[in-house]
Amino acid sequence: MTLEDAVRLRRSVRGFLPDEVPPMMLDRLFALAQCAPSGCNAQPWLPHVVSGNALQDLRGRLITAGRSRRTPDPDLPVRNKYSGVYRDRQYDAAARLYGAMGIERHDLEGRERAALRNLEFFGAPHVVFVFMDGMFDMREAIDVGMYAQTLMLAMTAFGVASCAQGALSLYPSIVRDHLGLPESHRLLFGISFGYEDPNVPANSAHVGRNDVAAAIQFHR
Repeated sequence: MTLEDAVRLRRSVRGFLPDEVPPMMLDRLFALAQCAPSGCNAQPWLPHVVSGNALQDLRGRLITAGRSRRTPDPDLPVRNKYSGVYRDRQYDAAARLYGAMGIERHDLEGRERAALRNLEFFGAPHVVFVFMDGMFDMREAIDVGMYAQTLMLAMTAFGVASCAQGALSLYPSIVRDHLGLPESHRLLFGISFGYEDPNVPANSAHVGRNDVAAAIQFHR
């Protein structure tokens, strides 16, 4: 697969098969992600991969928090509402996703169930929680984002599906407690990954991108 293929084929997958990614492939994928750029080569990302029983137990704790409507306590502010063209894109993405799942706009119960699927990791056999040391700020968070993109492109190139999820950062205290991590580890997001289940309706949803002419301004 070419780099262009990987970039164009990568998308958020929200339904996975139970099959785990082999350990040797995990090593290969995360070794490639380590090639991501960062300021001063600080490599500020702190990824923790969770699988097996540890994943099942954490999934249960997060679902319990979500169902009980526990107040989220994210380490970084979460923006849920946008305005202008950004709101239009948000609505379009939601309409495509819920439409693929057969959930009507007025179906609040169905939307709540769909939201809880985030905390179930969409049935993925693996999730990587991506943290950053508390000494860092926005500039280093940008580096962590480049790490995540490098990782997801590597996954795509080798047939592994993924979904980056801000929702997995809503209860960082639960995740830190489960993984035995210090408070200095700030949780930015999680990435659920594994092999795509083509029979999950949500996976038929596709969103577009703004074209170059509308998105980019060239200066000479």
